[in-house]
Amino acid sequence: MDFEDFQRSLEGPAPPAGVPTLAAALWWDAKGEWARAHEIAQDVASADGAWVHAYLHRKEGGEDNAGYWYGQAGRPRSRSPFNVEWEEIARSILAK
Repeated sequence: MDFEDFQRSLEGPAPPAGVPTLAAALWWDAKGEWARAHEIAQDVASADGAWVHAYLHRKEGGEDNAGYWYGQAGRPRSRSPFNVEWEEIARSILAK
């Protein structure tokens, strides 16, 4: 699935079947379901999982917690608007 198809899927009631787990977390976040997105992301032990986790904590306002997770992801703290970082993460995950 490419990014544009993924974005269009946000019109539906649930993430598309077969999308990567972390893409599903981002999908739920985009639908305003932060807790559901966080529950998914915190269970993925990888650099990408840490990146999604960092983004979610930054969005929540937990800068210190976000900083920890950016470190676990091996990434600098993002200062981008949330929608820009969301797209960057989604494109990266969907490209794998």
